[in-house]
Amino acid sequence: MTGPGLTDSEIRRYSRQLSLTEVGIEGQRRLKDASVLLIGVGGLGSPAALYLAAAGVGRLGLVDHDAVDLTNLHRQLLHDTPSVGRPKLESARARIEALNPEVEVVAYETRFESSNALDILHGWDLVVDGSDNFPTRYLVNDACLLAGVPFVYGAVLRFEGQASVFGVRGEPCYRCLFPEPPPPGLVPNCAEAGVLGVLPGLVGSIQGTEAIKLILEEGDTLAGRLLLIDALRMEFRELSIRRDPTCPVCGDEPSVTELIDYELFCGEAAADEPGASCPEIEVTELRRRFDEGEAYQLLDVREEYELGICSLESVGARHIPLAALPLRLDELRVDEPLILMCRSGIRSAQAVAYLRTMGFENAVNLAGGLLAWAERVDPDMPTY
Repeated sequence: MTGPGLTDSEIRRYSRQLSLTEVGIEGQRRLKDASVLLIGVGGLGSPAALYLAAAGVGRLGLVDHDAVDLTNLHRQLLHDTPSVGRPKLESARARIEALNPEVEVVAYETRFESSNALDILHGWDLVVDGSDNFPTRYLVNDACLLAGVPFVYGAVLRFEGQASVFGVRGEPCYRCLFPEPPPPGLVPNCAEAGVLGVLPGLVGSIQGTEAIKLILEEGDTLAGRLLLIDALRMEFRELSIRRDPTCPVCGDEPSVTELIDYELFCGEAAADEPGASCPEIEVTELRRRFDEGEAYQLLDVREEYELGICSLESVGARHIPLAALPLRLDELRVDEPLILMCRSGIRSAQAVAYLRTMGFENAVNLAGGLLAWAERVDPDMPTY
């Protein structure tokens, strides 16, 4: 059942959309009566929220707990430079209300977690998933299926993106596509690997398009299909996804009937347990060793393009990319302390774990990587 009629102002605002036979007055009423919850108002959530608000979706929910950081601004267009340091929900609400004051904005300044997910989902027609990590993606999938709410999926990394629609009755879900999460640390996040700023705009706009189609019940959605985007080559490919009858969530006999610990499911909680992390040294200890002339090997495992932004060459860092490490073990000495480093300590931790399996018991991780060095040793060093 659609909501109330349209005002003269709304008819004028949406006139270019009303002229579409697939929309018209009835479709615009559907949009006005619809409610869409966005998980995350970052790179994907920004364009999706803007276009849904501009299209006249009557009620938008925003779930986010982060503050605006300067590094967000090349892709997260809900936010601007004066908003740096403010909660993202504040700048997102202000931008949406300035764009279309007819839209009701409901803000949830919290993490989307197993303990609150079903409560937050209650009363929403549709979800747009703008999360950027595997535990949250599996949580969104399971929570939406348990609540009977379809969701629009999107993901970006470097120059590549994905989009699909899950949670539609009879169609596959995210677990049908990815039954198991990747090992912790195997897939870098955008902070580690980078992302072209316009790519989230492209994928988020696709998510917004799919959401509008679902509300209007028009066109062919991406349910049962995975759209793959290669922005560097500007190629779009499509994969068919089949519903898995043995899927633990949407299968014929589902075994997941309540939300679980998704950090544990994805292996990230175990990686954080005491004793599970690799041996580390602090950046201040590296500085002391350098100042006192102690012997050590410092190995930077980042990619070549990252070296031009910042490096620790001044304290003896050498460069071997993580992927090339297995081919260059003969360049490392087993009789001298070996310190591995990267931007934040994630990739270098993987390198330490690998090297120790290869007999380099002298390998340790530089805790926090270059970000920690800039914070605690050299505040003038640029970071990214």
